[in-house]
Amino acid sequence: MTMRNARPGSRTLNPAVASDRLNGAMAAHPLPPTVERLRRAALAARSGLRRYPRHLLESLTRTGAAHAETPCGCGTDLCQFGSGGIDAVWLGHATMLLSLRPPGGRTLTVLTDPVFSDRIGVKVGRVTFGLRRLIAPALDVHQLPRIDLVLLSHAHFDHLDRPSLRRLAAGPARGATVITAERTSRLVPAGFRRVVELPWNRSVEFAGLRFDAVRPAHWGARAAFDRRRGFNSYVIDAGTRRVLFAGDTAATDAFERVGPVDLSIFGVGAYEPWEHAHATPEQVWRMFSHLRGNGGVLMPMHHSTFDLGEERPGEPLARLEAAAGLSWGAVVGRGMGEVVSIA
Repeated sequence: MTMRNARPGSRTLNPAVASDRLNGAMAAHPLPPTVERLRRAALAARSGLRRYPRHLLESLTRTGAAHAETPCGCGTDLCQFGSGGIDAVWLGHATMLLSLRPPGGRTLTVLTDPVFSDRIGVKVGRVTFGLRRLIAPALDVHQLPRIDLVLLSHAHFDHLDRPSLRRLAAGPARGATVITAERTSRLVPAGFRRVVELPWNRSVEFAGLRFDAVRPAHWGARAAFDRRRGFNSYVIDAGTRRVLFAGDTAATDAFERVGPVDLSIFGVGAYEPWEHAHATPEQVWRMFSHLRGNGGVLMPMHHSTFDLGEERPGEPLARLEAAAGLSWGAVVGRGMGEVVSIA
């Protein structure tokens, strides 16, 4: 989002307020569907022209890895990880390290949408053409504990990164199970014990955990002409505890039918100008309000890792804090590498 300096004597409008006013005005006077699609396409094209040529040039010069900053959580201590009913660590973007213990079962480790590469995109030879990381992951692959299950939401390059999956299959996730969306299993490299495609409104059990696939408001294409691929959110049921991993989603009422969950994991970034695919922080807070029950908490992700949108650094969490107000304490794991435990 581009912010211009205000004229002397004028007031600077809070981004959240500006967004709400714009959305309110458009809701009161909606554009015809064709015009709305053209408007979104124009905004996306303008955003892409601002960012993608630079990223592609950097891909050729291989300068991306040198720019990745070390996160504050680079010294993440996993000594207590796995000791609670639910433990979670945000490693960057949509990569979450989860520990869950089903009743009467052993503690299981789940890794979501693992992306550890310095750059994501199409790989030609030894060069990857795409976006570079802005910040290094809180833990690298060799620092991870043993992974029992890898959970993939959809096939976009910033969620299904084949180089990262190859490293995992040869390391801490060797012999692990992969659960993924429909028509995406062929993208998963060899080395895992099995790969399970889970359609919407279906469930699968794994070692005492149940995974339910929910349809979010998104799309699943890997490239321009494969839009039949699936895209999932997941509810993980560990008996007495439940986790929602939303993956990517715009605002939707799909989660109103899920019921209370203990930990809701939502993306809060890349909404400008992609609000039709990625919810704003205010929309995330409203969706979370249907899930929190008496003591549920929200863990934000999908921000600050890749240059995917027009929002300013720090804006997603600032807007989320404004939306939460006095309930800001229900937002946990705000910093990369922070271990969150739910007893």
